Amino acid sequence: MPPKIVYHFSEDPSIATFEPRRPRAYPDMPPVVWALDQEHAVHYYFPRDCPRVIYTKSEDASPADIARFFDGSTADKIIAVESRWLERIRSVRLYAYAFDGALFDPADGTAGYYVSHRTVTPLGVEPVGDLLERIASTGTELRLTPSLVPLRDAVIASTLKFSVIRYSNAVK
Repeated sequence: MPPKIVYHFSEDPSIATFEPRRPRAYPDMPPVVWALDQEHAVHYYFPRDCPRVIYTKSEDASPADIARFFDGSTADKIIAVESRWLERIRSVRLYAYAFDGALFDPADGTAGYYVSHRTVTPLGVEPVGDLLERIASTGTELRLTPSLVPLRDAVIASTLKFSVIRYSNAVK
């Protein structure tokens, strides 16, 4: 069951309707409009093409992995981005589009993704504001690193829940 409100984030504040499109990452998938729940919105408080690795504590995570990846942190979620994106994160203007969740179907509960197979009109759009402040307000820790490659590989091999977004834009 989708939440009452789901969100889509864009650098364009003037989108009147969202048309289903075939996802580049999933070419066999039919055209959809993507949205996500409030819990996972922090994953998208970034410029669209910014690569990031997100990982969270969970009951399934081993104590060794929690110690390794969360050493010195009280956060339950960490988002790592490449240092070269910091200025863009500071300067981008990002907008949150809100939609009626009843128009969307769950696509991935772990990532908080929802999809609609029809054209949808947003209930409203608002600027997200200072992205670093918004990220910090969620209790999420933001880490900067020169390259995501070693972290991504280590997180994938761990017992942590994770998400990797726009990795094709990472420094290899």
